[in-house]
Amino acid sequence: MWSPASWSSRTEPPRLGSLAGKGIQPLRRTVTTLMAGILRSIVQRPPGRLQMVTKGVEPLVCTDWIRHKFTKSRIPDKVFQPSPEDHEKYGGDPQQPHKLHIVTRIKSTKRRPYWEKDIIKMLGLQKAHTPQVHKNIPSVNAKLKVVKHLIRIKPLKLPQGLPREEDMSSTCLKSTGELVVGWLQSPTDQEVNKS
Repeated sequence: MWSPASWSSRTEPPRLGSLAGKGIQPLRRTVTTLMAGILRSIVQRPPGRLQMVTKGVEPLVCTDWIRHKFTKSRIPDKVFQPSPEDHEKYGGDPQQPHKLHIVTRIKSTKRRPYWEKDIIKMLGLQKAHTPQVHKNIPSVNAKLKVVKHLIRIKPLKLPQGLPREEDMSSTCLKSTGELVVGWLQSPTDQEVNKS
C-alpha cells in the first residue's frame, strides 16, 4: 500500500499493477467495451441515415463576407503585358526579340523566401555581380520574373553573329553586353583569317 510516509523510502511511484485490487482493471474494461460499442455503431450504420443527416445540415454562420487569405490577384492582366512604350523606353524590337539574356544578381538573397533562393541557385547566380547567359524562352522568363527584384537583365548583343564551337575559346563578354569573337588573337592569326 502506498502512503506519503512510504514515498520517502521508495525511489519510484507505485505501478498500476499494485493497484489492481482497487478497481482500476474493471473500470478500464468498461471504458474499452463502451468505446468498442460506439465505434461498432458508427461503422455498421447504414449509409442512407448518415446522408439524410448531412443533407439537412446548414451552416450556422454565413462566411461570405470573410476575405480569405489566398485570393485572386486584383491587379489586371494588362499591366503585365508588354506595351510599345516599354520597347521605346528599354530598347528592343518586339518582332525580333533577342535570343539570349545576360543575367546578373545585384542584390543579396539574405532574408528572402526559400523559393527565391532556390531559383537563384537554379539560375547559377549564387555569386553576386557575375553574369550568366540564359535563353530567352518562356520557362526561363517565368523564373526570372519571380526574382526580378534581385537581378539585372540585359540582352546579349552579337555584332559578329553566334560564334562557332572552335571560336568559343577566343570570345569575350563586355560589360556593355556585347560578345566579341576573336578577342585574343595574335596578328598572324588575324591575317590568316582575313585571307
